[in-house]
Amino acid sequence: QVQLVESGGGLVQAGGSLRLSCAASGRTFSSYAMGWFRQAPGKEREFVAWISRGGGSTYYGDSVKDRFTISRDNTKSSVYLQMNSLKPEDTAVYYCAASLWATSKEAVTTTPYSYWGQGTQVTVSS
Repeated sequence: QVQLVESGGGLVQAGGSLRLSCAASGRTFSSYAMGWFRQAPGKEREFVAWISRGGGSTYYGDSVKDRFTISRDNTKSSVYLQMNSLKPEDTAVYYCAASLWATSKEAVTTTPYSYWGQGTQVTVSS
């Protein structure tokens, strides 16, 4: 069982930055690949980024590539999402999720993820 709690969301102007954090409970955090997703009102949940268990591999959605960076600290059971050059279209609720088996190929769908956080709101004003 893994419990995930996101933090770091807020209101920021276009061009600004935010850093999201996701803290996991349990002693097996390093067994899980981690992903970030987002969901805007009226839209489907969208893949943002994925990181492997050890942190050596990452994968990004096309809309955030070169602007967002995912990282993790297994000693702190946490995963992070550094978001730079934010745009109004980045406005959404951001969720972190944990998967025991997702590779970068499966990471883009919600299917492999067994555990989800409650989400944190990110609002980017123009």
